[in-house]
Amino acid sequence: MTHYIPSNKKDEDEILKELQLQSFEELITIIPKNLRIKDNILGLESGISEVELDQYISQMKKLNLSNTICFSGGGVYDHYVPKIIDFIASRSEFNTAYTPYQPEVSQGTLQYIYEFQSMICELSGLDIANASLYDGGSALAEACSLSIAHTRNKKILISDNVNPNYLEVTKTYLKYRDAEIIVIPSTDGLTDFDKIKEIDLNEVACIAIQSPNYLGYIEDWTRCVDLTKDFKTLVIAVGDPSTLSILESPGALGCDIYVGEGQSLGNYLSYGGPNLGLFAIKDSLKRKLPGRVVGMTTDSNNKKGFVLTLQTREQHIRRSKATSNICTNQGLVALRSVIYMSLLGKEGLPNLSKICFDKAHYAAENIKKIDGFNLYKSKNNFIKEFTVQTKFSAKNIKKDAEKSGYLIDCIGNDLIRLSFTEKRTKEEIDSLLNFLKNYEK
Repeated sequence: MTHYIPSNKKDEDEILKELQLQSFEELITIIPKNLRIKDNILGLESGISEVELDQYISQMKKLNLSNTICFSGGGVYDHYVPKIIDFIASRSEFNTAYTPYQPEVSQGTLQYIYEFQSMICELSGLDIANASLYDGGSALAEACSLSIAHTRNKKILISDNVNPNYLEVTKTYLKYRDAEIIVIPSTDGLTDFDKIKEIDLNEVACIAIQSPNYLGYIEDWTRCVDLTKDFKTLVIAVGDPSTLSILESPGALGCDIYVGEGQSLGNYLSYGGPNLGLFAIKDSLKRKLPGRVVGMTTDSNNKKGFVLTLQTREQHIRRSKATSNICTNQGLVALRSVIYMSLLGKEGLPNLSKICFDKAHYAAENIKKIDGFNLYKSKNNFIKEFTVQTKFSAKNIKKDAEKSGYLIDCIGNDLIRLSFTEKRTKEEIDSLLNFLKNYEK
């Protein structure tokens, strides 16, 4: 049952009287008029009864494409979530947990956060990970902010093959940091590193490269590392954590920072969230690390203990001097990822990625045989998703696909992106292929 406190005009008048105000307008005089909502731009209509509201919501729910087969990707994926994750994560001690300011009563929460950090360090090959951020986009933005603070440079280079949502979030974050964001173009579906050579890296704080990129293709992080080895420019590796189980880790390749979206590690699509921002760094950057960090120590009885560490007081009370604008970690979402990674382990994660790899390449080989469709730039260096170029309208294909029960991604006028997880059966893949074959006729 939904709990709420309704109010009416009489209640509002009593509140204003108690506040010794004459009107609601007087209450909000502190807000400049140019910042207030005018002319009902929210589009909200007048209130309706509870019965009418319940009927309206029921009609809206019918519009959800809940029975479609998901071949959509681009950052969030339809992986299978073992039921044990729901069971463990729903235990009361986890459901009610919040940021653990008091270690003496939060050892369980602190320990699983510490384990989460350790697992992300192992996947990324870097030294320190934080206790998670809001999502992949905010993680990239925080990495760029860290780079500015560390290098004192203001230029940010971001490949145009980075998730465009991440780019927009980063632009918003850095809008008032006097930062200059330069988007590096791509060639044949991969970042054009020759364009980076044309820029004076003495003025560049960081370079962000995503692999697999937004089109699904594997980039070469080492080329970026080689370009920056004589400069203080940091290399930010953006990537899906599930693919790191079979790819060389960013840390092993010399990258300074890893950021990614952790939704694929035991979390549902959930119609768009909540997601989980991953963030790992080299040890030399630890004093600039944003978000929560849990450390392990020993108590007076020489027993293991866990506590928030590397926390400046400014993080909580003097925000203008904080290392980050993010103070709340995604505790429950991170917990689900810990359980997921623990269940699969060092053998399960790469085996899962291999299943996705096989299914994606099976689909790709058969799509190439369909007239009017081919792999974008004829590339085969992908793991679980890839981009298809078509002579037909990509937007029309997406609409037709939804009507036929498939969710796919449309990129521009002639590109569609397809993602294949372990949940997609051969029968489902074959049915998608038959759907595409209808365009041959």
